[in-house]
Amino acid sequence: MNKLFYFFCLTFFSLLSVYAQGTYLPKGLDVTENDKMEVYLSNLNPSSDVITTPPNFDIRTMAEWEEIQALTIAWEGFEPILTEIVRNAVNECRVLIACDNPSQVEDYLEYNNVPTNNVEYLNVNTNSIWMRDYGQNTIYKNDVDSIYLVDWVYNRPRPADDTYPEYLANYMNIDLYQTSQNPNTLVHTGGNFMSDGFGTAFSSNLVLDENDISEFQIDEIMNNFMGIDTYIKMETLPFDGIHHIDMHMKLIDEETLLVAEYPEGMSDGPQIEENLQYILDNFTTKYGTSFKVVRIPSPPSTSGYYPGEQPELNNSIDGYYRTYTNSVFVNKTVLVPFYREEYDTIAQRIYEEVLPGYNIVGIDCDNSGNNIISQSGAIHCITHSVGVNDPLLISYKKIEDTCPASNPIIYFESVIKHRSGINEAYFYYRPEGIDSFVAVDMQNQGNGLFSVYLDLDYNFENIEYYVHAVANNGKEQFRPMTSLDGGVYTFKYSLDECDGAECVPESDLDCFAFDIWDPVCGCDGVTYSNSQYAACNNIFNFTIGPCDSNVQLLDYDNSQKKLIIVTDMMGRQIKNLENHKVVILIFDDGSVKKLFRN
Repeated sequence: MNKLFYFFCLTFFSLLSVYAQGTYLPKGLDVTENDKMEVYLSNLNPSSDVITTPPNFDIRTMAEWEEIQALTIAWEGFEPILTEIVRNAVNECRVLIACDNPSQVEDYLEYNNVPTNNVEYLNVNTNSIWMRDYGQNTIYKNDVDSIYLVDWVYNRPRPADDTYPEYLANYMNIDLYQTSQNPNTLVHTGGNFMSDGFGTAFSSNLVLDENDISEFQIDEIMNNFMGIDTYIKMETLPFDGIHHIDMHMKLIDEETLLVAEYPEGMSDGPQIEENLQYILDNFTTKYGTSFKVVRIPSPPSTSGYYPGEQPELNNSIDGYYRTYTNSVFVNKTVLVPFYREEYDTIAQRIYEEVLPGYNIVGIDCDNSGNNIISQSGAIHCITHSVGVNDPLLISYKKIEDTCPASNPIIYFESVIKHRSGINEAYFYYRPEGIDSFVAVDMQNQGNGLFSVYLDLDYNFENIEYYVHAVANNGKEQFRPMTSLDGGVYTFKYSLDECDGAECVPESDLDCFAFDIWDPVCGCDGVTYSNSQYAACNNIFNFTIGPCDSNVQLLDYDNSQKKLIIVTDMMGRQIKNLENHKVVILIFDDGSVKKLFRN
């Protein structure tokens, strides 16, 4: 199962001597590897067990937040960190550990009180711990059908690492595609790649620098092997020697980018902001909207230094590249690198806000004697995943905060797909603070699209919601995945979201309002038959109930609007005004006047 043929004995034995020393290879090129990459790449020899031509069917690359069946790691040093990864992942999925001494690894985990019933030991050699960079990528045929793996050529001359995906594919009985033979040869690394699950992907320009082919050819290979049709590439950062985007950016969902933040002008902050602006100016989400940006502060060293020597900014020492974006999804748990409490608590809060209901677990990556961040890597760098064999895909644009006047009826739609078909799809919602949810059947519009129309009470203000689907084979899925654990999305359905800060009535003839009597007193002193009528007249500040006025209205000029009904104070229609001291005049524009008769 070797993708690489050892043509040069000198190269082989020099590499072997490095691995035998017991030292751990860095994330970047080791000094002994600098002059070996060109020779290594010129002698690629694909295994007969892999497929080196592109798939001949439609494919979709899995997003990291989708359901996975396994997390993969390599037992190559930094054992305390790996131990905590296993401890917090075993209840979410299988954990596959590449190691050359399974019994020793198992003894270590059990000694540290880690449950091992969901751990599998792959007796295979690897060269380094950096699983993300050389590991497998999950793709699906026709969005949710058969699972396949894709393996790029690793950008390090490390044969055992580079062949690991072949071993894993055989172990899991999953076909493996590989970009290791011309005209489809592509050198790439998992730390420099993230996808939204629908054809948009992000990388730094490192992918251009490491390949001797044109950008067009790179895009074509990524499209053919991974279904990427929008490949966003950004400038590399001046102080990040690895140039992997997972050190400063992470897709949280189809719409949201989590971005590392530095003090103004400091370290790679300016280039990160330029790259972010490039994205916002030139690309949109799959829904055609701008990406939402959540910033997360990057911590300095204990001495206060950030990456990059900048004496003019009192940053005279090149600090380690501490980052919180180097995290990994493990179904309902997210493992996040931690450094120091005063910064970790902020990071934890931000993750909990953007990923409601998820179990956010911090793992120390900056501990003396176990300082993996000094190697320019953290949790995401040393883990990878394999998607489930039968994904139930749910994807939708989150509902924006909404003005009830302009959107009294909310239209919501979601992609919901499973290879066996969808039996049931529900939209669940409730006003914030209410215990129970209302379930609404979603209508199948065909081609995996389901929709629902929501008629909500304007008094709800904050609405919590999620989607639940059941496939024909009985499989269930929720979005958010943590819905049953309190992880719901929220939007405001409030008049506070309406335009019109000033109290100036202005009728909108196209505005829809229900013809019901539920009076409110507008800030303009006019009683409107209900809040929607008020909003249709640009009045968003009001009190419940009709206006209480003692003003004589006998001389009221109604020439600008049509009187449609007159009622008494009980709301009963009257024809003769003579016997009533107080009457209610209701006009065709929804406004109401109280008339006092002498």
